Amino acid sequence: MENISVQRRVLLRSAAAGAVLATVGGCGGGGGGGSSTTSAPVVTPPVTPPVVPPTTTVAFTNVSVHDPSVIKSADTYYVFGSHLAAAKTTDWMNWTKIADGVNASNPLFNNVTVALSEALTWAQTDTLWAPDVARLDDGKYYMYYCACKGDSPRSALGVAVADKVDGPYVNKQLLLKSGMWGEISPDGTVYDATRHPNVVDPNVFRDNSGKLWMVYGSYSGGIFIMEMDPATGLQKPGQGYGKHLMGGNHARIEGAYILYSPDSKYYYLFVSFGGLDANGGYNIRLARSLNPDGPYVDAAGTDMATVMANPALPLFDDATIAPHGQKLMGNHQYALTSGESGTALGYVSPGHNSAYYDAAAGKYFLVFHTRFPGQGEAHEVRVHEMFINADGWLVVAPFRYAPLSKNATALSAEVTAADVAGTYKAINHGKDISAVVKQSQVLTLAAGGAVGGALAGTWTHQGGNKVSIVLSDGTTYNGVLSRQWNTNANAFVVTFTAQSKAGVSLWGARTGN
Repeated sequence: MENISVQRRVLLRSAAAGAVLATVGGCGGGGGGGSSTTSAPVVTPPVTPPVVPPTTTVAFTNVSVHDPSVIKSADTYYVFGSHLAAAKTTDWMNWTKIADGVNASNPLFNNVTVALSEALTWAQTDTLWAPDVARLDDGKYYMYYCACKGDSPRSALGVAVADKVDGPYVNKQLLLKSGMWGEISPDGTVYDATRHPNVVDPNVFRDNSGKLWMVYGSYSGGIFIMEMDPATGLQKPGQGYGKHLMGGNHARIEGAYILYSPDSKYYYLFVSFGGLDANGGYNIRLARSLNPDGPYVDAAGTDMATVMANPALPLFDDATIAPHGQKLMGNHQYALTSGESGTALGYVSPGHNSAYYDAAAGKYFLVFHTRFPGQGEAHEVRVHEMFINADGWLVVAPFRYAPLSKNATALSAEVTAADVAGTYKAINHGKDISAVVKQSQVLTLAAGGAVGGALAGTWTHQGGNKVSIVLSDGTTYNGVLSRQWNTNANAFVVTFTAQSKAGVSLWGARTGN
């Protein structure tokens, strides 16, 4: 009994102690009763910071070079333009000016006014017009320069040579003269400004077989081409002014540039129609040929050699030439839409372009100068990517070039049908030569294939970023989809650039769903 009683007392004491511990442990930490209590630790859940998408920043450094002609040397692109201006870039976006002005301090020549005095004296001027630089067989750089009186086609075209693309260039000789009133011209006949060229705006290029050519001319008798000697940089003898390709009777056609496409096998002839100033209606047009020296035709099949002003109409007759050639772009401006800011993008008198094919990337680029809505005669260089549409024509992206790699997050170059459906601000460039700035219109491409808004019709995604838009009047625009940097939206947006057989370009930039 005693052992049992002892065991019970021990069990009772243990139970009582457990009860006290249980009571203490069960307190919630509130006051009252005067008892001493201990609070249980409060566990705070971890705070997850909000996801902030990375910011995309795309910057441009602009430059003014009128009539820019492009050449690549090593990893740098150079443009040379009128008034002996030049600039360079490595990314098509940020430019550095390296020369400007026909004066003794211009680094492209050792005292250019002395070096090119023969050309300046003949042309009765103190400045130079649009040049072109090409690298020939000897590894040297050949600058084809020109000078013009301006109020007449009295001009001189010559060539200078340098070991480096940025000079200094040493004059070699004059190649051609024009404007010799009442005198014999290079083709053996008395100079006639309605059918003989104004010898300016040269572009020297190689064809697919390696032959060297020079296309040139402006207003007056039009655009001409001649074969050149790649060993000397001079024209081959016995050609006179060469072969006529386009224009005449003082038609406002100039700034010829030829680019060969290894994809389409066509030679594309770029020209500018109209006048270069803010009120001149400058616009870029295109024709093509399977041969470097033509004939060049537009999509309607018109031989551009027949496109010239009507001598019975007033001087600089635009109405006769306006229907011809593929109009790549002219005056335009995009309206600002919801979420956009800054100066509304647009161009006035874009033109006198050059072009470049990047074989490594398989990309085509258009390089030109342009003025801007409401900014008078101020001008800058712009670069746009080009694509080949289903009809084998080059079409121009609606916004200036910036690579998709600039986006903070990866973007696919493929634009699917689902990506396309939405609302766009669209530009119809028409075929006119006019100072009027075409304003964007609202266009919708519905998921079901309907086109609505400012235009009516249907659209189809044809794979490979190709798109076709058929309007209710039966006009078909074949184009290419891409993603382009819209500075006003501060984002890459879906765009299309399309062209009709009549040579009208239609652009669109997506703004919403």
